[in-house]
Amino acid sequence: MQDDLEATKLPLPPPELPKLLLRDRKAFAAGTLCWRVYRTGGPHPMTWRDFRHHGPTATGRFDHQEPPPHDDPVRAISYVSLDILGALAEAFQAGRLVDRRRQAPWLVGFELVETLDLLDLTRLWPTRAGASQAIATGRRATAQAWSRAIYRSYPSLAGLLYRSSMAGGSANLALYERALPAIPARPTIHLPLTHPGLSLPLARAAARLGYGLR
Repeated sequence: MQDDLEATKLPLPPPELPKLLLRDRKAFAAGTLCWRVYRTGGPHPMTWRDFRHHGPTATGRFDHQEPPPHDDPVRAISYVSLDILGALAEAFQAGRLVDRRRQAPWLVGFELVETLDLLDLTRLWPTRAGASQAIATGRRATAQAWSRAIYRSYPSLAGLLYRSSMAGGSANLALYERALPAIPARPTIHLPLTHPGLSLPLARAAARLGYGLR
């Protein structure tokens, strides 16, 4: 019965998505500060500005690459938050442990240099399109199917605005490669999580989230 209820609230996308209304869009102006935790070590090291071409992955809720998982030469995605707490909650949700050393994580904050036009999934568009707010909490494979449909149907949109299920509904952005021109050449803040100046802020953030800290 639970599976039936979830399928009702988050079915696969229909063949045709509704025409976008003005209220379905959310513009983030140049100067908007975005936050991301990324890993410079491990099997898939990245730089702060990289978008991930490999996908769809099991953990990437709105990965828009076509399955099966592969390195797509065109489609790429980056997940960012509008606050540090959201970035930490998302980056370390699997183990609920902020590990400052494993895979050498860094915190980056950067200001957009161009306006980004995103689809607002926090309002009524999901319901009007045939889904619900479960698009941000339900099965990832189904959410990925919605992301692919959105990407195909709305070529003017650079990504998605959605609420974090791990950080009290804080705002997250799933940015398609279309958003790359809005990413600056240099970040505003760029520190390894082992930086001494982050010790107290990380301890406070982990305590708020109920995560461990190592």
